Amino acid sequence: MITARVTVTLKTGVLDPQGKAIEGALATLGFDGVDGVRQGKVFDIELGHDDRRRAQTDLAAMCEKLLANTVIEDYAVEIV
Repeated sequence: MITARVTVTLKTGVLDPQGKAIEGALATLGFDGVDGVRQGKVFDIELGHDDRRRAQTDLAAMCEKLLANTVIEDYAVEIV
């Protein structure tokens, strides 16, 4: 079995209102010096085989077709 972690984040330059709200909330809670927050998504995926090459191909296809909006988001795949 292969376990992978896919991290999806907004591309640089794309407005991140949720990140901005978190940044403001952190300041309200007394955390000074936070100059920027970008939020994202993390997916932990288990595959029922041990073929790492196939896993990379399948995971990239999953990101391209469903997990990430590649117009505004980047993704990174890590097999753990």
